[in-house]
Amino acid sequence: MRAILSVSDKTGLVELARGLVERGVELVSTGGTAKALATAGLPVVNVSDVTGFPEMMDGRVKTLHPAIFAGILARRGRPEDLDAIRAHGIQPVDLVVVNLYPFGKAAENPDTPFDGLVEEIDIGGPSLLRAAAKNFRDVVVVVDPADYPKVLEQMARPNGPTLEFKFGLMKKAFAHTAEFDSLIAQTLETIGCHGSDFVRQGFVLSTYSTVEVESKALRYGENPHQEAQWTPLPPEMGNWQVHQGKELSYTNLLDLDAALRIALEFAEPAGVVIKHTNPCGTATGTTIAEAYVRAREADPLSAFGGIVGLNREIDAETAKAITSTFIEAVMAPSIADAAREILARKTNLRVLTADFDIVRRLQYQETRSILGGLLHQAVDRVTEAARPWPDGDMPKVVTRRQPTAEEWTALRFAWRVCAHVKSNAVIFTGADRTLAVGAGQMSRVDAVKVAVMKAAGPLTGSVAASDAFFPFRDGLDALAAAGATAVVQPGGSVRDAEVIAAADEHGLAMVFTGRRHFRH
Repeated sequence: MRAILSVSDKTGLVELARGLVERGVELVSTGGTAKALATAGLPVVNVSDVTGFPEMMDGRVKTLHPAIFAGILARRGRPEDLDAIRAHGIQPVDLVVVNLYPFGKAAENPDTPFDGLVEEIDIGGPSLLRAAAKNFRDVVVVVDPADYPKVLEQMARPNGPTLEFKFGLMKKAFAHTAEFDSLIAQTLETIGCHGSDFVRQGFVLSTYSTVEVESKALRYGENPHQEAQWTPLPPEMGNWQVHQGKELSYTNLLDLDAALRIALEFAEPAGVVIKHTNPCGTATGTTIAEAYVRAREADPLSAFGGIVGLNREIDAETAKAITSTFIEAVMAPSIADAAREILARKTNLRVLTADFDIVRRLQYQETRSILGGLLHQAVDRVTEAARPWPDGDMPKVVTRRQPTAEEWTALRFAWRVCAHVKSNAVIFTGADRTLAVGAGQMSRVDAVKVAVMKAAGPLTGSVAASDAFFPFRDGLDALAAAGATAVVQPGGSVRDAEVIAAADEHGLAMVFTGRRHFRH
């Protein structure tokens, strides 16, 4: 029997190899894996002795050879396959143990240059795994060190590993290569090509992370009778830290996540107050204290017992403002020493920090469960509002009246916040604060009505944002009646012309972004 071993994760390697040798299996290996086996005193044949070719190009080419792949792919039940490898002096391969280059670890590090990422793209490893997995009836394929003891147990059976066991390993192997390729594709989406330069504009979360993180029990889930846990990301993924306060609940964390997402949209000092994952107030200011107070006062009734997100360090002035009313939790990038003393007086107040710079660069998939399985999607980014408006042809003005300079500022502010409000969503804002939020309604005109009902003051001279297009003019009419003078929406309705005409009738400026931001 012959086994090929080539692993980047050498956990349990020597123990597995020793067990194979005891069962009379010949070990064929490459590079660092062969060195580790030889150092352990185990007999090992270098792959170049099998292929007759040395490793080339700094190890880029070593296993890609018929002497290796024919031995893996030969079907034992096909005499013609066995005759073919016998004619060329090729020995069958019975076991392939491979795990892939640590691309994920490189991708998680924002300092890894583009060329460094490319070098971590494994070529031979996935090929070995796919070949062995394809011929799983005759070849045992192993990617997970946790399976090594089971492999040795199965090989000790009188008739060798069961077909069910080998099929399970086959599925693992294809999942491993699929995940590896998906991670490469996600990472490349974070690379910008500028002339001859490749610039990393973010980094990704990887399930290949070698850091083990323990789940933490939460007070409860969405309701007290539901148990819940929190599995935080490794520290290098943003380092969420809890500094004080009562135990966190499931809903606390959902609301903190919602607050963080909105706070990250702004470069200027910004504060947000969240209730049930929706912003009841968002604002910017010359200081973080001013931004927070503006956000709180946008809807002071709803802000009571809210969750706060701030994109600047909590200073003493901000801490005093936060503790002057009842707030459940606050998230910020850091806490000044003077602020810690003030916050500590509210012993139940949950205070958390995170590395905003790292979190802002993360590229990841969102996952949620449904009764029919799991759903995955790329995270939604409001990239079209990353720079001041107007930005070239973005957004497109579709009405006779152009927005004023102040309206452009307000429209961009509104669009960045509206994207984080539960759909259907319509909000009214000024240039630096929300004025009214209509969230989670079944029709767009109802979203307008709810926002108007929730307004803490008059909406005359405000701007409005809608996360999706207006299917009828009634929503636009309601915005105008409430006092809005400019509107931003994606456009794309079959009745866009009707809605644009309504805006012109009311003397509104309206712009289309061409991009919807539903949030369910």
